[in-house]
Amino acid sequence: MEIKIPAPAEEILTKLNDNGYEAYVVGGCVRDMILGREPGDWDITTSALPEQVKQVFRRTVDTGIQHGTVTVMMGDEGYEVTTYRIDGEYADGRHPDSVTFTPSLTEDLKRRDFTINAMAYNGNTGLVDEFGGMDDLDRGIIRCVGEPMDRFSEDALRILRAIRFSAQLGFTIEGCTYEAIRAIAPNMVHVSKERIQVELTKLLLSPNPGHINMVYETGISPYVSETFHKVYCREEDGGLDEGKQVERDDGQRPECADRQRPEGENGRQVGREDGKPFFAIPAIPAQVPPVRHMRWAAFLRKCPPDEAVRILKDLKLDNDTINRVRTLVSWQDYRLGPDKYSIRTAMSRMEPDLFDDLLDFRMCLAQIESEGNKTCQEHLAHTAMLVDEIRRDGDCISLKTLAVGGNDIIKAGKEVGLALARLLEMVLEEPGRNTKEYLLQHLV
Repeated sequence: MEIKIPAPAEEILTKLNDNGYEAYVVGGCVRDMILGREPGDWDITTSALPEQVKQVFRRTVDTGIQHGTVTVMMGDEGYEVTTYRIDGEYADGRHPDSVTFTPSLTEDLKRRDFTINAMAYNGNTGLVDEFGGMDDLDRGIIRCVGEPMDRFSEDALRILRAIRFSAQLGFTIEGCTYEAIRAIAPNMVHVSKERIQVELTKLLLSPNPGHINMVYETGISPYVSETFHKVYCREEDGGLDEGKQVERDDGQRPECADRQRPEGENGRQVGREDGKPFFAIPAIPAQVPPVRHMRWAAFLRKCPPDEAVRILKDLKLDNDTINRVRTLVSWQDYRLGPDKYSIRTAMSRMEPDLFDDLLDFRMCLAQIESEGNKTCQEHLAHTAMLVDEIRRDGDCISLKTLAVGGNDIIKAGKEVGLALARLLEMVLEEPGRNTKEYLLQHLV
């Protein structure tokens, strides 16, 4: 197998090899290249110690020197180069208490999260796959390296990463890995909301956003946030099986069969056999554009707008995304049209690009929620046609394009805010009124 490595990364490998060190590209970039995906970045692992790396390259940045990472600058691009290492205990559930450098590539790969991320490659040696990563790629399996409980105890965020990778790649989580997720879900309480949000957003932006079901199914949801958990929980007492049992009644470890995700009708989580809660999670159409606010809105559309906002604030999303989600959730059932006045009114209340997102959003939802009834889709298509006409005709839909401004109102001795709002309403009703002469004549 040959992997095409970008020239700057190849140059780093060559220089390290020429100076007597081992060096490989490693992790996600190897996985993605094997799958025919474009890697987001190229990480390099090496037998060279950080100081030795800095001696080989002229321009470096100490980005994680305590953990053996040096960023090598190649032009304007930076490449992380990390020394082979063995991690100590993870007292904080995120960072190792100590790091020991090692000359062994195998020992370095052993500490990584999943087999598909524990492969290394260079042009001389070829693919190094000590833990069955290629086999799991072929089978479409997410499997921990070594003992799953150990890997998840080291960094609880890996729990969400497993689900996120399953969504991005369309893979199944291997049985023992799945059961370990359920068992150790309470450790998510130690993970910051910001890190949780990043993983959830990546999951929702994936080709399989419906995999967010597993966040509830595995018992993770209470540790995301209380509002996040309760929004779709359909058990009266709100109890949740947190999956703390990791052994069978006979004391043996659970069977490591591949665990398939149960599906309910229209993507809703079905009730569990043990009588624990089911979660009425709405289907998230893959047709919804993979845009942050649109996918979050698709996920949260069945809850009140204020509740959606609380969830997003709990997860530390940015204010712009929160406001856009609120708008989409609030306006998803608003009847646009059939007249241009109501459409212009709606357009006046949001940014033009967000109004377009609203139309796209509603069209996607109509395709799965109208149950074969084309009326809603036809109405939305008609609305889109009227929107095009409104924009083609240059109809005023905001104060920015109103023929009078604040100074005109002040000169007339009127209260600016109330006057502009009334004049805009007049113009929304009849665009031909948007002349300075007409508006000042009708200023009351």
